[in-house]
Amino acid sequence: MHETGIVRDLVRHLETLAGDANAKAISRVDVWLGALSQFSPEHFREHYVDEAKGTIAEGAELDIVASDDATDPNALHVMIRGATMEVPETED
Repeated sequence: MHETGIVRDLVRHLETLAGDANAKAISRVDVWLGALSQFSPEHFREHYVDEAKGTIAEGAELDIVASDDATDPNALHVMIRGATMEVPETED
């Protein structure tokens, strides 16, 4: 299913970002759904929960904004707008 692949790629990207930041967890993900992306917020959330199981992104709070602008240049896309990660404190 096309939607599964989109969300799987998004979760992999989050894992990469978390690894680069040496994060212990991802607590929140802000997502933007294009009007033509084939996702409703509920549909996206279902796929996200399945794909994030067993990853550092599991359990993250999702803040999902769904656009209704079919003329937006990104109307076909799903985009991460931000992610809140728990990173270990560093000693100076």
